[in-house]
Amino acid sequence: MSPRQIDIAGIRAGGALGAARTAVVALTICAGITGAAQAETVASIAPSLSPNRLHAKAALTFTMSFSGGAFGVPTPLSRSVVRLPAGLTLDIPHLSSCPAARLRSRGAGGCPARSQIGRGHALVETHAGSEIITEEATLWAFLGPPRNLQPTFEILAQGYTPLYERKVLTGTVLPAGAPYGEELRMSIPPIPTLMFEPDASIVTFSLTIGPVAHHRTRGATTVLTPSSCPAGGFPFAAETTYADGSTGETLTTTPCPR
Repeated sequence: MSPRQIDIAGIRAGGALGAARTAVVALTICAGITGAAQAETVASIAPSLSPNRLHAKAALTFTMSFSGGAFGVPTPLSRSVVRLPAGLTLDIPHLSSCPAARLRSRGAGGCPARSQIGRGHALVETHAGSEIITEEATLWAFLGPPRNLQPTFEILAQGYTPLYERKVLTGTVLPAGAPYGEELRMSIPPIPTLMFEPDASIVTFSLTIGPVAHHRTRGATTVLTPSSCPAGGFPFAAETTYADGSTGETLTTTPCPR
């Protein structure tokens, strides 16, 4: 074999090796992108009662947090089921309801004051281009019209910047099996953002049912705590369904009052 032939073979071998290295690098990058895109969304819950006493009128604050997901943004949520401990009930002295259509058209001010049962806040994010856009939203919870003889509730979420967005989340209160007493089934509509960009995802969602500690009034809606506490504390659970069809479940307990 002539030197020229050896040189050509070397070039060919080097080209093949370079192509192989390029392929490996490309596969590694693709694997990293695929891993980021398919990262699992993880939910956590943090309930609390104030005051935390047995057989008392209290306010229940329920916080859900989401982490993981593609590019560090959780997968959009489409449905949530929150299960409450047996014996925990809602005391509504003055029954008055507000339909979802009124909330969508008029906002929180368009509903009877006595229909409001809680308030909170949320943080949503979306991955747009090369950056993550965040927006804070204020939440109001209202008693909704009964559906099939079951209580309902409506949650108005109002964001102001960078997008002026108003969404209404609807839910139903249903009996739940032990060790729970009731479950709150809630549907979450898509939260559109910019044109050609993905829908926004909920990162945190915190809602207080009943009056906050510094704003208690006579005749306000409250939560009645159970008269006894099971060993290990009050059990809570949340079952989540995401827009891509995946699901998750998380459990926790709050300590028994001392």
